Amino acid sequence: MSLPKTLAVDVARNLVMVARLIDEDPEQAYTYSRVALRLASRVAAVREAAGFAAYATQKYSEALAEFRAARRMTGSVDLWPVMADCERGLGRPERALAMAGEPEVRKLDKAGQVEMRLVAAGARRDLGQIDAAIVTLQSSELASNAVHAWTPRLRYAYADALLAAGREGEAREWFGKALEADKDGVTDASDRLAELDGVEFVDALDENEGEHGNERADAPAADAAPAEHERDAKDEGGSSKA
Repeated sequence: MSLPKTLAVDVARNLVMVARLIDEDPEQAYTYSRVALRLASRVAAVREAAGFAAYATQKYSEALAEFRAARRMTGSVDLWPVMADCERGLGRPERALAMAGEPEVRKLDKAGQVEMRLVAAGARRDLGQIDAAIVTLQSSELASNAVHAWTPRLRYAYADALLAAGREGEAREWFGKALEADKDGVTDASDRLAELDGVEFVDALDENEGEHGNERADAPAADAAPAEHERDAKDEGGSSKA
């Protein structure tokens, strides 16, 4: 659907803000998504963005409705995994598992199929089926030494499931493999490894406050230098489902 130029610009600006804020300030991203939705509710990209903003703020029923609308408009199956995860968020893991067995899954690309596997394993864990979750994650993608965008999360989920099953040694191995693949820091595998190794982290700021408890909190350090510039705002990273 095409929009008048001025309206299209306004919608685009709001969608840019959704993308920019969805990780660091999801509530604000959600606000921008609602503006875009009021302006152009018949545009599939707007419905999808509104869905992700609602998903990021755990408004799962609303997110699912928006994803369904976007899917009707485009005919694409790309949103199938996140739609299934919304079912989990709504407390319906059985429905998420049913979706994992639907023909739509076979139409997904490799990344989408891995996402669906992660959602299905999560649904198994929701139901208390830890061993089944482990089996669900065991796949050629998990066994592969190749590293893709989804590799750290897949290995991490497997490690976490192993740990939940009491298989600590194997869990440590897979947290290590997740960390090796996680160049962008999308998981906290390093922290989980440290926990397993019994390493405790001390907040340096808290420690410093303890040593200098009588100093004014707003007093500058003696050797403090003035800031030369402000830090640039962090750009929004791409979602695996976006």
